[in-house]
Amino acid sequence: MDLGSRDAFARMGTLGIEEEFFVVDETGRPTSGIDDLVYGSDPPDVLEGRLDHELFKFTIETQTPRIESLDDARPALLEVREALVDHAAEHGYRVAAAGLHPTAKWRELDHAEKPRYRAQLDRIQYPQHRNTTAGLHVHVGVDDADKATWIANELRWYLPPLLALSANSPFWNGFDTGLASARAKIFENLPNTGVPTAFEDFESYLDFERRMVETGSINDRGELWFDVRPHTGHGTVEVRTPDAQADPDRVLAFVEYVHALVLDLAARYEDGESGTDLRREFLDENKWRAMRHGHDASFVDRSGDATVSLPAVVDRETDRLGVDALRTLHETESGAERQRRILERDGLDALCEDLALA
Repeated sequence: MDLGSRDAFARMGTLGIEEEFFVVDETGRPTSGIDDLVYGSDPPDVLEGRLDHELFKFTIETQTPRIESLDDARPALLEVREALVDHAAEHGYRVAAAGLHPTAKWRELDHAEKPRYRAQLDRIQYPQHRNTTAGLHVHVGVDDADKATWIANELRWYLPPLLALSANSPFWNGFDTGLASARAKIFENLPNTGVPTAFEDFESYLDFERRMVETGSINDRGELWFDVRPHTGHGTVEVRTPDAQADPDRVLAFVEYVHALVLDLAARYEDGESGTDLRREFLDENKWRAMRHGHDASFVDRSGDATVSLPAVVDRETDRLGVDALRTLHETESGAERQRRILERDGLDALCEDLALA
């Protein structure tokens, strides 16, 4: 049984960035490209061992190498993205990014043949068959397993505002869902997703992983798709909340904020701070508000007795953590707002073009 261990948690503050993208044709529409890009050719060196595909043949994932400090995040991210765009172009493809592709219709798209995904399709059925989602995952290294588990617990309140800022998927299966992040709602229809329950310590999380595998609930630990988790293989806290983004500056803003949050929570853990006791149902409510309203969302605050607007959260977090990019994210239109504006003003071709990476 492939389970992680306490020993994996050995380094504090390192970073890893995983991005999911869409393989598209010259018009920006989804096309099956993984046989060529993943299996049919050797990728550039920086993508060696860090390029894979997701459930559909038009979805692809990249991983950065381990990033030692926040200052190194931009060049690492851009190097991986540029290599992917060039690799795709050599085979006649382009690459696009959003939480959902506005023209992707799941009934018309081919699923990957990889045994892991075929097993998921057989087990999960309808929710997985329609899972055309793409997200951004941020890993931050933590040097103690119990600390990582406590941080993951505490991060849960901050994830809905993060989702609201990243909301970039109003369209799914060819129609406007009325949501800012339809990706988040579609993805949480899968089992083992959404906001997790708090875990008492690392051993309780590791025991949960083991029991899920032993009972046949999941095939491997990677199928625990929660919004945040202590990653027992990489020794990180992994935040899986944001929608995918075409603009690398937006990605780096989320990376900066998640990194600052984890470091701040690590210091609070070391100071002996007690954890927040907020009902899971309030956390779910906050996530719903983020999915539905995006930048216009407000949230049940950490006391559970009042609400706080997204602008207020952004101002507080910017001042508290010194993450200036967070305010810039909020002051510019969201991805969902941008997509709706471009579609209404310029049409579908322009929207597809706008989602393509340069």
